[in-house]
Amino acid sequence: MPSISGEATLFNPDPSHYLPHRSPFLFVDRIITLEPGVCATGEVVVTAGCGCFPPVLLLESMAQLGGIAAGQQEGAGGVLAAIERGELPAAVPAGARLLVATRIVKSFGTLHLVEGEVRSEGKVIASATLTLAVGKM
Repeated sequence: MPSISGEATLFNPDPSHYLPHRSPFLFVDRIITLEPGVCATGEVVVTAGCGCFPPVLLLESMAQLGGIAAGQQEGAGGVLAAIERGELPAAVPAGARLLVATRIVKSFGTLHLVEGEVRSEGKVIASATLTLAVGKM
């Protein structure tokens, strides 16, 4: 989601710049757009080596990108505190390129209500409403 202010936002497209996660626990490959405190989109490429991507990891992808959108800083922690609603597919095949989008609905201190969705070939394949705790733990 582009900024409505018309100003370009510079950001690092590498999610490991914002998150403490590293492979094999980093489930966002690249950040495409980022408007801190508002929204973020990212890409996940399901590699052939893993066979398929377990659908529950789509929730983790949304949570990781949501933490970045919430303004997670390097060295700060984050926790997926609650899943209010989640709709997941049976499986995601190897080779799929997934577009993950998250939006901060509201924030209260370190708690953030995040809506997320995952698209494959333009179709929504997963969506969820998550509560994240982001900040110094």
